[in-house]
Amino acid sequence: MSRNRKLYEDSFKRDSVKLADTSGKNDRTVEQELGLYQGALRHWRQELQDDPLHAFPGTGHLKPLEAENLRLRRELDIAREERDILKKAVAIFSKKPKTNIGL
Repeated sequence: MSRNRKLYEDSFKRDSVKLADTSGKNDRTVEQELGLYQGALRHWRQELQDDPLHAFPGTGHLKPLEAENLRLRRELDIAREERDILKKAVAIFSKKPKTNIGL
């Protein structure tokens, strides 16, 4: 059985946190009034504090540092594969040919 998750836009999340901070109401009351899940404002507030510019990248999108990290990991994997292939090639070509003595 699948659950339908509500997706909220970046601006809605930022406005909701701002509303909770300025309204004088506790987070749970604001969450109920806006129809949010319990703990949503706390989670969104933490994301904003951690990285205000790239707080809510959206579904399927990565923050710039995460995207760079992923790109570098892929590049490293390719470099390791190439290194392993070269090691095998060196081992193959550095073997001395067998000589047939007594023919």
